[in-house]
Amino acid sequence: MLKKVSGSAIAIAIAVGWAMPAQAQDATSAEAEIAQMRAQMQAMAARIDALQSQLDATKSQADAAATAANQAATTAAAANETATAAKASKADLGSASWAADTKISGRMYFNMSTISADDAAGNNVQKGGGFEFKRFYVGIDHKFNDVLSGNITTDVTSANGSGAQLYVKKAYLRANFSKALDVRLGATDMPWIPYVEGIYGHRYIENTLTDLDKFGTSSDWGVHVQGKLADGLVNYQVSATNGAGYKTIKMTKSIDLEGRLALSYHGFNAAIGGHTGKLGKDDGTTTNLKTANRFDALLAYKGKVSAVPFTIGGEYFHATNWNNVTGAISPTMDISSEGYSIFASIQPVDKWGVFGRYDWVKPNKELAPLQVNHYFNVGVEYSPAKIVDIALVYKRDSGDDGIAIGHLGSGQATRDEFGIYSRFRW
Repeated sequence: MLKKVSGSAIAIAIAVGWAMPAQAQDATSAEAEIAQMRAQMQAMAARIDALQSQLDATKSQADAAATAANQAATTAAAANETATAAKASKADLGSASWAADTKISGRMYFNMSTISADDAAGNNVQKGGGFEFKRFYVGIDHKFNDVLSGNITTDVTSANGSGAQLYVKKAYLRANFSKALDVRLGATDMPWIPYVEGIYGHRYIENTLTDLDKFGTSSDWGVHVQGKLADGLVNYQVSATNGAGYKTIKMTKSIDLEGRLALSYHGFNAAIGGHTGKLGKDDGTTTNLKTANRFDALLAYKGKVSAVPFTIGGEYFHATNWNNVTGAISPTMDISSEGYSIFASIQPVDKWGVFGRYDWVKPNKELAPLQVNHYFNVGVEYSPAKIVDIALVYKRDSGDDGIAIGHLGSGQATRDEFGIYSRFRW
């Protein structure tokens, strides 16, 4: 019995022995798998952490890049604003500089007067009056640099009841190398008439002698050289021009020459001048032209006597063939003309002055020696401001032997005018 039990026990023990290792083996295998899974999960977690770190790093880099981009955009915008502001500032400076180097000026001559003219028999042949503007100038000067500058000046003039006419009186490029050498190319002041106007001082009342009687022009197209020497004691001008005046622009086969040499010392002025040429008629349409010549002289004082502004002077001219270049008066004979003008003005009281002038002209000494024109004016002037002058003026023209010159028209022996003359300028 014991043997059997023992055998059974042994059998059971053997069975249990076989079973326990199998269970132990199974438990060990499960633990191993769990450990392996845990390791894999830990590895995955580590990889996830690594990926997260990489994502965080990438995000940081992206944020840094975005910040840098924003900063770059801000910097670019600021730079653009700065550039725009600089450009605008430069444009403003350029505009301001251009404006500072540009000057606009103007003058207007006008009058309100009555006119009466009679023929040689005393019959009235003209009577009238009203408002008239004689000249309206607008000038623009621009300085390019210390040497170069330019000017354009328009001239609006009345046209004897037919309306106003517009001309370009000045349009030139100027190279001012020094006080002694000033070169102008284009249309500008001629040497004689504007010079006399500056001394006479009453251009708004009347044109000067050679201008009034059509023995010269105040401006012409060409090359003009002028200057002052010896601290202003000597001044000169030489002009080579077309010869027809600023109202006529035309090509000619020859040029006209006009010049002036003048002295100025403490108000005393002395000058001589002259003109020679074909007066713009040498355009190829007419042959056998004569040469027109003119000699000019002036002696004047313009200054102050005992602190009182005072001007007195005289102008003389002698011309040959001035109206006979084409032979219209005489194809064979040289026709000479001459004339003189005496003028004076004084301002004894502040803003008030008186003035007067007398002209004598003989236009054709050879064929019409009896034809003489006498002209004079007298007036009282009031200058309420530096840029405004107003004058009460009387003018009279008289002519001998049917002369028609100056203000005298055909058939008029005398002409009287009385009125208010004025000018303003800026």
